[in-house]
Amino acid sequence: MKNMKSAVLIFSFLFLSFYAEEKLFEVPKGWPQPVYDFSGNPLTKNKIELGRALFYDPVLSANGIVSCASCHSPFSAFTHNDHALSHGIHDSIGTRNSPPLMNLAWQKLFMWDGAVNNLDVQPLAPISHPAEMGSSIKEIVEKLNASPFYRGLFYTAFHDSIVTGEHTLKAISQFLLTLVSANSKYDKFMRGELIFSDQESNGYKLFLTNCAACHTEPLFTSFEFANNGLPVDSFLHDTGRMKVTQNAKDSLKFKIPTLRNIEYTYPYMHDGRFKRLSDVLKHYTSGIVHSSTLSEKLEKPVVLSSNEKVDLIAFLLTLSDSTFVFNKEFQYPKELFFPSK
Repeated sequence: MKNMKSAVLIFSFLFLSFYAEEKLFEVPKGWPQPVYDFSGNPLTKNKIELGRALFYDPVLSANGIVSCASCHSPFSAFTHNDHALSHGIHDSIGTRNSPPLMNLAWQKLFMWDGAVNNLDVQPLAPISHPAEMGSSIKEIVEKLNASPFYRGLFYTAFHDSIVTGEHTLKAISQFLLTLVSANSKYDKFMRGELIFSDQESNGYKLFLTNCAACHTEPLFTSFEFANNGLPVDSFLHDTGRMKVTQNAKDSLKFKIPTLRNIEYTYPYMHDGRFKRLSDVLKHYTSGIVHSSTLSEKLEKPVVLSSNEKVDLIAFLLTLSDSTFVFNKEFQYPKELFFPSK
């Protein structure tokens, strides 16, 4: 009987622990299942908090000035608004616009060209890029191991005060996984909590006709790569996915971005060439450059009147999720860096 009671207590503890961890990530109703393998990196509150600290700490860069948040601000849905291309150490300028970070558990490939296929190692790309953070995981581990503050956080998170590259990267990805945006006006409409205005309703119809083939609901992206007819930048000469695959059929193809929180994520496109949504719609209605790799979905002209463009933008603004953008749990963890005495 004693053994049975002990077994019941152990099972109850394990169940409650699993349940507590599961509540750290919930799949919104009506959404597909994530593709991220949580079994290899089970979420815990302490690991998420460690990842949050690392995300905001410039210790990850070679000169101790640039953090992940330098290009991925929570107030712009985890991208940046002040320049078209990412800026890094020593005032270096990158070659692409910083993509917003949200709903990453549903993505298989990362970066504009899909060069990274695992969220757990994705931070290595900006960390090692000479125009971004200009560091290395080896250098970062050395700095973190020399910090009593971080050794304490790693012990709390992993029950081991010795910092490793694997634990560092997995902690960052844990924080990134919590960045789920699913509470916009659109989401509330889909849950039956409110109704659209006539303008938003008409914009939604226009979206379904002209945009939904690539920006698939509910994530508002298909995660595919496509040539959307942008004129080639004469300075950057960015060929997109072809840089990764070395296949001419992938020339000028870039990852289709999510439209969620698009109000906050300007400037738009892989090189940040458009500052306003009206500029984006102008491109799709009158700026498409035809080439051998142009998406078949854009071969047929998109025709929108001035009023229809306004209605479509009205719908796109329903994808703004202020509870995500201003969520204090996603912001700079001052309670960790500067605990009250």
